[in-house]
Amino acid sequence: MSVVELSLVLLVLLFVILGSGVWIGLALAATGLVAVMTKIATPPGQVLATSMWSASNSWDLTALPMFIWMGDILYRTKLSEDMFEGLAPWLQRLPGRLLHINVAGCAVFAAVSGSSAATCATIGRIALPQLLKRGYDEKMAVGTLAGAGTLGLLIPPSIIMIVYATATDQSIARLFIAGVVPGIMLALLFMGFIMVWALMNKRRMPPPEPATTFGNRVRATRRLIPVILLILGVIGSIYGGLASATEAAVVGVFLALVLSWWMGTLTRENFVAALLSATKTSCMIAFILAGAAYLTAAMGFTGIPRALAEWIATFNLANWQLILALTFFFVLLGCFLDGISMVVLTTSIVIPLVERAGFDLIWFGIYLVLVVEMAQITPPVGFNLYVLQGMTGRNIFTIGLYALPFFLLMCVAVALIVVFPQIALFLPSTMLDAR
Repeated sequence: MSVVELSLVLLVLLFVILGSGVWIGLALAATGLVAVMTKIATPPGQVLATSMWSASNSWDLTALPMFIWMGDILYRTKLSEDMFEGLAPWLQRLPGRLLHINVAGCAVFAAVSGSSAATCATIGRIALPQLLKRGYDEKMAVGTLAGAGTLGLLIPPSIIMIVYATATDQSIARLFIAGVVPGIMLALLFMGFIMVWALMNKRRMPPPEPATTFGNRVRATRRLIPVILLILGVIGSIYGGLASATEAAVVGVFLALVLSWWMGTLTRENFVAALLSATKTSCMIAFILAGAAYLTAAMGFTGIPRALAEWIATFNLANWQLILALTFFFVLLGCFLDGISMVVLTTSIVIPLVERAGFDLIWFGIYLVLVVEMAQITPPVGFNLYVLQGMTGRNIFTIGLYALPFFLLMCVAVALIVVFPQIALFLPSTMLDAR
């Protein structure tokens, strides 16, 4: 059997197993087992043990459950409500007024969450009912929340960045810092679109609310102090060189517990619920990573990644053509898989192509997170769409249509970082290389 035939067989097998409802980790491991068994001289059990142990025995992975636990603790506090009340007075003068709450709130919460779905659910739980109650257009209210919720993947700390860094042996701290400017850029693109839309659709905007004094706005801003301190504690410790990403995750959990205690939400029930939720999510991700590690090792024995890389190289694609092809590939894949599965499943094949083309792997990590963000609002497996479907009762394809402008804005963001790679690389090279 040729390499091309074997790759097609394995691809079909993987989708058949996934389509049957088997856990993703098991599906990846089963496909890897079949791949290894095609090489008679290779002992499947030894490859299984070695690859899974190597994938699990990583100190960097310690940050993963810590950041997940931090997000779960904060999800059960009044943090999102305080953010709404603290940000609203300052945004009422912008065209679009409180629609900007979705973007600004998601951007701030993303800096203490690391999860797209958690960011979307937490901000949506507070902001969406308030916006609809005050007469804001439902399409824009839901669409902005779907798009802005994806900032949880890009603005550090990001769970998917940790997964990518582990899978490609890159620095988590560098990836975190590289995500800051693209994250701010994407948030500004969203807010710019809201302002243009509001100016062009004045009739669909509710009447302006009574003006508030500067003193009242300052007093409302005090409600942002806890989340600002938390961001400074977690991200500032990394940027300042005081802690690694793993150590900063522990700092984040401690500060989240202190904040929860200060807000009066640190009950036994909330503590246990957050711990169990974080444990389940962490085990799920670890299981996927272990299965993907086995499949990656198996693919290495079969020679498929190298053969595919050489085959694609024969087309002599320019770098922009390769990126365009990869973007279509990841968006299509995102219609069927979640973001973490996309990353761990494709790195063994895609990274050799990327390295051969001369792309920086830190830059490619930011690019990959952006296209995974696009998949979060792409039916039928867009996680943010499912979150909003539960909140609004709307059909998932209807919500996807509401989010379409923000999907297109993400395409613009991808184009910008391709044309100007220093958008992602400037901060890591300036802050870390200078030390």
